[in-house]
Amino acid sequence: MIRFVLRRNWLRMLIWVTVLAGMVPLVIDSQRELFPTQEARDAYAQVANTPAVAALTGLPYAAGTLGGIFNIKLWMTLAVGLSFAVIFLVTRNGRAEEESGRSEILRAGVLGRHAYSVANWIVFATFAMMVGLACALLAISQGLPVAGSLLMGASLVGVALVFLGIAAVSGQLTTTSRGANALASCSLGIAYLLRAFADVEADGDRSLWITWLSPIGWGQQTRSYGENLWWPLLICLIAAAAACVCALWLEGRRDLGAGMLPDRAGNREATPFGRTQLGLTLRLQRAPIIGWTLGIIVGALFFGGVATAMAELLAGDSSVSKIFIGSSKNVLDGLLGFFTMANALLVAAFALQSSDSIRSAESSGQVELQWSSAISRIRWAGIRMFVPAILSLMLLALSGAAIGLAFGAAIGDTGQALRFIGASIAYWPSILLVIGVAVLCAAWIPRAASAVTWGLFGVAVVLSMFGDLFGLPEWVLQNVPFNAVPRLDQDPAVLPLIVLTGLAILAGVFGLARLRSRDMVGA
Repeated sequence: MIRFVLRRNWLRMLIWVTVLAGMVPLVIDSQRELFPTQEARDAYAQVANTPAVAALTGLPYAAGTLGGIFNIKLWMTLAVGLSFAVIFLVTRNGRAEEESGRSEILRAGVLGRHAYSVANWIVFATFAMMVGLACALLAISQGLPVAGSLLMGASLVGVALVFLGIAAVSGQLTTTSRGANALASCSLGIAYLLRAFADVEADGDRSLWITWLSPIGWGQQTRSYGENLWWPLLICLIAAAAACVCALWLEGRRDLGAGMLPDRAGNREATPFGRTQLGLTLRLQRAPIIGWTLGIIVGALFFGGVATAMAELLAGDSSVSKIFIGSSKNVLDGLLGFFTMANALLVAAFALQSSDSIRSAESSGQVELQWSSAISRIRWAGIRMFVPAILSLMLLALSGAAIGLAFGAAIGDTGQALRFIGASIAYWPSILLVIGVAVLCAAWIPRAASAVTWGLFGVAVVLSMFGDLFGLPEWVLQNVPFNAVPRLDQDPAVLPLIVLTGLAILAGVFGLARLRSRDMVGA
């Protein structure tokens, strides 16, 4: 079973390892150029000691060292990214396989009840260890202290193993892969918020006690490149082992295909609209749509509300300010432009998840019943492109208005909403390109579609938000889809929007043409 899981997931794991570990030397090298002297690093330590930095990336301990700066810049991104990867992989090879009926076929042979689950966990625990080891070795190769680098990598592994256990338990509680992913992802979000609150309310460089309620806090309290405390990793290992044992106990006490949490009974009959392809698509994606909408609007209100306070903290010519404002002359406008783009990236993540249903419905076999009816494949896929396209436009407008209202309330100007609605909607062609690429990959490389699309999107997010740190040529950064769109404080340009829209249309057309002509491909 270990060989079976490896054979089906080696490409996904390779992409995750490359993306996560590949950021380590880039960030370290860029920080060495930005802070070449100890004096520059000490100056950065003073700038980094702010509530905003504590909330986003954790307390800036040892910020006067290159290793401490690396932790501020990248540790949180790596920890959260690796945890999400483990959650998705465990759910995809656990609850999703059971939901599709493949686990039943495997158990019909001589396979033990827990063999597939244990093999699943072993493979992805090893994957997490590979990511942690790769990050540590790359940090050592860049001249960072050996002990601190090894502890940094181990802390990433410890956090990921805890969420592996949480994903395993979530798969036993729910009956669907979407439910398991949502439950485990919410747990990760709560852990992040608990850690953020503890760091913002910290006493000096010591977090509030609430941080010990968060697995992310456990990993952060190892304080790599500083005090180098190994004992918090024991908490991670104990929690991960307890969660896996609990998952095995639950698996032995439920029926195959069932979950421990009861299902809510649905309506006896579908409404006339629910019997249409558009109605069915919206019904199937109702929960993600509601969840993403609430999250994006809350995030937009947060962006608009903290903009003025953060602009005061970022005033001056520092490397921290360059991350947020780039080449903008006005700190506040540059920061608001960065927040507007970050908000558009959240909307793009929703659009990608929604359009990815084209491939997930095919791989699970659900699409076979629909394709056998009178509906054409192009119409079926077109509706699943239409839903994220229209909803993303609505979310851009709503979230842009939320940023403008929150910012306007902070400065006493109620007329900011329209300005931010226009700046947000300008990112719609970039989101359409994301949808087009998702359909293109689902049609031409169906088995690797999800891994490739999410991997490309992850690279686009990193380059859009932190591209200046990597020292890449300007023409590379400017051709990233979300960087090509003029920001809030920049002169409007129509040509990039036309090019992005044209590329989106081409990707969608080639994807639909291929989807119509090829055979159906399962998981």
